[in-house]
Amino acid sequence: VQLVESGGGLVQAGGSLRLSCAASGRTISTYAMGWFRQAPGKERDFVAAISWGGGRTYYVDSVKGRFTISRDNAKNTVYLQMNNLKPDDTAVYYCAADQRPLSSTLFAPSPATTSLDWGQGTQVTVSS
Repeated sequence: VQLVESGGGLVQAGGSLRLSCAASGRTISTYAMGWFRQAPGKERDFVAAISWGGGRTYYVDSVKGRFTISRDNAKNTVYLQMNNLKPDDTAVYYCAADQRPLSSTLFAPSPATTSLDWGQGTQVTVSS
């Protein structure tokens, strides 16, 4: 699967952005999807995950109540709505697709990444 993220940019603290991840090459309707982020000089960290049908979501504690992951399987697209952004949210945000159908790999605090497909990332910068 090919994943293309969009929607990143520069925003002031307290502002909002909506990231999109458009998939092609195969349907994502039976695959869990997730978002990760990587700040300068740091490792890539898990942010959020959503099950294949969208009925189950999972977030890292630092974004709970501020970020919402969703998906539109008819459009083969996953979204990350980010509200009340903070400077600590500054990072490159990556979309990830589980390579295994109906898998729950992404539903963990630090999910294994060996079976994930990745997008190229989109930069999110939050100014104070």
